[in-house]
Amino acid sequence: MKLGRNDACWCGSGRKYKQCHERFDKRIEAFALQGHIVPHHDMIKTPEQVAKIKESAAINMACLDAVGEAICAGMNTQEIDDIVYETTKKMGGIPAPLNYEGFPKSVCTSVNDQVCHGIPSKDVILKDGDIVNVDCSTILDGYFSDSSRMFMIGNVSEEKKRLVEVTKECCDLGLAAVKPWTFLGDMAQVIHEHAEKNGYSVVREIGGHGVGLEFHEEPWVGYCSNAGEDMLMVPGMMFTIEPMVNMGTAQIFTDKENNWEVYTMDGMPSAQWEYQILVTEEGAEVISY
Repeated sequence: MKLGRNDACWCGSGRKYKQCHERFDKRIEAFALQGHIVPHHDMIKTPEQVAKIKESAAINMACLDAVGEAICAGMNTQEIDDIVYETTKKMGGIPAPLNYEGFPKSVCTSVNDQVCHGIPSKDVILKDGDIVNVDCSTILDGYFSDSSRMFMIGNVSEEKKRLVEVTKECCDLGLAAVKPWTFLGDMAQVIHEHAEKNGYSVVREIGGHGVGLEFHEEPWVGYCSNAGEDMLMVPGMMFTIEPMVNMGTAQIFTDKENNWEVYTMDGMPSAQWEYQILVTEEGAEVISY
């Protein structure tokens, strides 16, 4: 239903629409009339929601901090899962991955050629020279946070170390490219150009996503499109920047036995960092990392 200018704003602020989001909506409408993909109201987080999501994010980052203090060669990935579960519970949260669409663990641990969704196991022992992505997601009072970090185990080869570092650079460049009233493709272009310039490829089939009120929300966020493409970014949008960068081919496959673990087709290493970010009036704020 179309709001009158003197009606209460849709955002719940209690202010009149004309004093709150009318100009915002008209600006979005102008982009839509030009044929661009634009966000809907449900994708705009209120200040109150952002505050609650940040509380969830504090737990999420504490989990990754705890993993970083303990992770080492000889450790199995189930031990990482135990750290995340215990830290989350101690701080009053719920691990979002646990039982999500049948996922059996509290965190994803993806080692070397695993691209994502690695399932923690007592049988997976971290070895000197491994690289591992730990992807942590938390629910607190119904609010979601999501981020991941790479860890290098012991004496990592220069090739793997460079992959991890360049992937982090991709995320940082993508973060810097997030500006209100520009497009997700603007961010995507700087990410895939930096990866390709360094001889790497970016996974196309799996990307980032909106997050905060649900585990996975709109928009889907890819990293292989170009400037001016994909959805318009506006203040209040929240999503993840999490390109999966492969040392070799971008082609991937999913383990047919568990239907979760994703691997590089050529068996070469993959790396991923994940930031949960909020689009602001000036640029972007990192919510969880």
